Amino acid sequence: MNKKWITIIVVVILVFIIYSFFSGKYNGMVAKDEAVNTAWSNVETQYQRRSDLIPNLVNTVKGFAQQEQDVLVGVTEARAKASSLNINADNLTEENLQQFQAAQGQLNSALSRLLVTVERYPELKSNQNFLELQAQLEGTENRIAVARKRYNEITQDYNTFIRVFPNTMFAGMFGFERKALFQADAGAENAPTVEF
Repeated sequence: MNKKWITIIVVVILVFIIYSFFSGKYNGMVAKDEAVNTAWSNVETQYQRRSDLIPNLVNTVKGFAQQEQDVLVGVTEARAKASSLNINADNLTEENLQQFQAAQGQLNSALSRLLVTVERYPELKSNQNFLELQAQLEGTENRIAVARKRYNEITQDYNTFIRVFPNTMFAGMFGFERKALFQADAGAENAPTVEF
């Protein structure tokens, strides 16, 4: 009878240890996956903030620069395209993230053209509404950079966690897949040429 109880106790302890090991690995992956999803939501929030500022900026410029309709239309179209491209945090593949970055890059380019256009209108450059909107846009660009950096850090931690042994076996079993990182835009490694 004594051996039977010892065997039962050993089996229960082994089952508890194995359960703890598996549940600890799984719960760790879930926690890191949720951290990536939250970081992605923060990135999208900052892009949405920028997108929300653009109509006010365009309307302010529109009042001063009626003949610059092609620039204003370009910004509006780029904003619409960037706003329509939503990526679910569960589907953060390299391809989807590249499409998202491309749309945001087109919006950045359109905004740059708009700000260059503003240089032709000194009265607009001194307009208080425009100055406030421009300051908010600059602040938002900084927030976007911080959110993207934080997303990359959290995603790198998650990707590393699911790829190390023995986690890689459990990640495959439970369907945890590698998440994409933000990459620098093409040509970002080259310094811009400034000519006077």
